[in-house]
Amino acid sequence: MIFPMGDRGELSTGSPELLVPRRVVGVFAHPDDEVFCAGGTMAKWATEGASIAVVCATRGEAGQIRDATTAVRRTLGRVREGELRQACAHLGVADVTMLDYGDGALDAVDPDALADHVGRLLVDADPDVIVTFADDGAYGHPDHIAISNATTAAAIRLRRTTWSSRPIPVRLLRSHFPSSRISLAERLADWLVSMDRPFGGSADYGRALTLFAAEAATMRFASDDVRIVWYPSGSLIVEQDEPATSLLLILSGTVDVAKEGADGALHHLQSLGEGQFFGELGVAGRRARSASVIANGNVTCLELSTTERTKFDGRGATAGRPHEAEPPTVEPGREREPGVVSVDVTAHLDDKLAALAAHRSQYPIDVDAFPRSMLQEMYGTEYFVVVPTDG
Repeated sequence: MIFPMGDRGELSTGSPELLVPRRVVGVFAHPDDEVFCAGGTMAKWATEGASIAVVCATRGEAGQIRDATTAVRRTLGRVREGELRQACAHLGVADVTMLDYGDGALDAVDPDALADHVGRLLVDADPDVIVTFADDGAYGHPDHIAISNATTAAAIRLRRTTWSSRPIPVRLLRSHFPSSRISLAERLADWLVSMDRPFGGSADYGRALTLFAAEAATMRFASDDVRIVWYPSGSLIVEQDEPATSLLLILSGTVDVAKEGADGALHHLQSLGEGQFFGELGVAGRRARSASVIANGNVTCLELSTTERTKFDGRGATAGRPHEAEPPTVEPGREREPGVVSVDVTAHLDDKLAALAAHRSQYPIDVDAFPRSMLQEMYGTEYFVVVPTDG
């Protein structure tokens, strides 16, 4: 038995300890799903003696190409299959099975046929734990939902001996991505103000942080409102004395930082360019802006906001935001729901990050460029719902 269970097969109401399974099979839709869904957990179990296998339904050939040096559209599927195998090696996965379904079309496959295909693979693998997506597909992705439904149906049939001469007492874990109250803007601002010298990034850093922040928001690892904003020349991007609710990174162009004097004139303090942050002092200090920032020519910025922006937000020191909810009274972290179990994968964070970086066509990032404490807070715990398959 992999989890302490109640008399009727449900998860015990105490603090369940996830014991080491004998054999685990993860069933996912695309290369890189394995990292986000259960990368740290698989690495943990592998080091503890479990045999880990991954089944990937598609090659991810319809995905983005975020590093043009890695692939073109014609080669992307083959490249991503190689990236998956490299990532799985970092996670201690012993076996990778790549299916040949079309990326972006899993929801068009006959559900019974897909469940039958997955089920027969599981019979051959003989696992005691199966891992897949939750029924919401993490964020509503149709491929994720299709493979979750097929895997869940297959796990139930395994217990009913549809394909086997004996019951296979599998436990089904569906990855869960609870909403997080962690703010990238606040964590990065604290990191920036703790430095001995001003941070100087690059175009590559700007691209990496943009991808990292967008993915974190999509997967609910962070609560920030993430936007890329273009400002025409002369725009007041940040206004002195207004509430500091966002951290900005310059992706292109330059800005002038100026202090408003008692005479109403703006006095130039410094200029900033591509790869540099501004706004960190106000965000880190939880105080109003100490200076204004003006676009010197057209400027594009990555904007990480601690509150969701709207089209009717006011500006200035007295601008109210009556539409905003009161901040949570609990400590920052992840919302926990009943029936969810967690796995501390802090000891395997490096394995998980190395696996993520192996997916270079999707995530051309250097994880060492981000605060370690922030990465640990975001990726150091994985969550699952244990689904009854007794049926």
